[in-house]
Amino acid sequence: MQASSNDLWSPTIGVEEEFLLVDPQTGVPVNRAEDVVAVAREQFGLELEHELTGAQVEINTPVCDSAEQARQELLETRRVVARAARLAGCRAIAVGAPPLGDASGEITDSLRYRRIAREFGALAEQQLICGCHVHVAVPDRETAVRVCNHVRPWLPVLAAVTTNSPFSGGADSGFASWRATVWSRWPVSGPPPVFESWQHYEELCATMIEAGTALDRAMVYWDVRPATELPTVEVRVADVAVTADDAALLAALVRALVAQVMADEDAEVPQIPQETLRQACWGVANEGLRGNAWDVLTGELRPVRDQLDDLVRRLTPVLEANGDLPVVRRGLRVLDREGTGADRQRRAFGTGQVEPLLAVLDIDAADAVEEEAPAS
Repeated sequence: MQASSNDLWSPTIGVEEEFLLVDPQTGVPVNRAEDVVAVAREQFGLELEHELTGAQVEINTPVCDSAEQARQELLETRRVVARAARLAGCRAIAVGAPPLGDASGEITDSLRYRRIAREFGALAEQQLICGCHVHVAVPDRETAVRVCNHVRPWLPVLAAVTTNSPFSGGADSGFASWRATVWSRWPVSGPPPVFESWQHYEELCATMIEAGTALDRAMVYWDVRPATELPTVEVRVADVAVTADDAALLAALVRALVAQVMADEDAEVPQIPQETLRQACWGVANEGLRGNAWDVLTGELRPVRDQLDDLVRRLTPVLEANGDLPVVRRGLRVLDREGTGADRQRRAFGTGQVEPLLAVLDIDAADAVEEEAPAS
């Protein structure tokens, strides 16, 4: 994945999504990843990735030239995964954390995952959570750390777009994103510090590896980071989106933020303390898009939806230049009409019945509804 040298407004992107596998009737997580991966490969020619536990699978879009292309790829891949899961006797749902049943998972049988389980114990077993990661191409490492520095103040707002995990063990957690709270237990997680240079980033990673808080650079789980294997910046702050529209909105905003930074090399880096960002991210995870959280740029408590509007206004020239503005407008319409995944789950599970909740989270049923929604 390479950034365009003559059009920095339109870097390529890729999206990763993790899905939870559950019993079709009870909604309880089931360890059927091996079966789903095999069915997807053998019957549909789709290569899925294993995750830390056997109740999860991961999809990756190809390199995309626009947020709309990413949206279409997600729609198609989600449909295939849903079919593969049904054939494997389970159901694939898009949710940040298991709403029902045990929140622990069976560790996937691979050398790396076994090592993580051995070193981090119950912390690894209780990571039955699903996120959405957006990759945006950058030309070099120094640009990658500069982009991270400029994206980090917007991490709370980006997280708000896909808050999608209000329940745990059948009860309302009180959070819009319970996944964010579970994820924060890792020693290297949350918003990163400001990086002085690529060398500074490398030194920080080396220190954490030597201290044993990360096994390698892939376990440096900051919410935005230079990717470990691709020439990209990876934004990893979000719950997996309930629909492809929500995921595409997130991808479009991340892409525009990165493009704006690459186009303005002299922009001053906002020196937001890491702890201030952590407070803002916690507030968004707790309140969701329709609540209030600390605005790190104004230094006051403000509606999160207003902060999202601020970000969209800031990025509108870039979104117009790269063609992603229609995706953003569509995504905002869906959010304003339906709410986030957390809002939709709470409405569906108001009576305590499992099927309405699973219907909201089903990775192809939810998006089929959005496909039928009016475009304006």
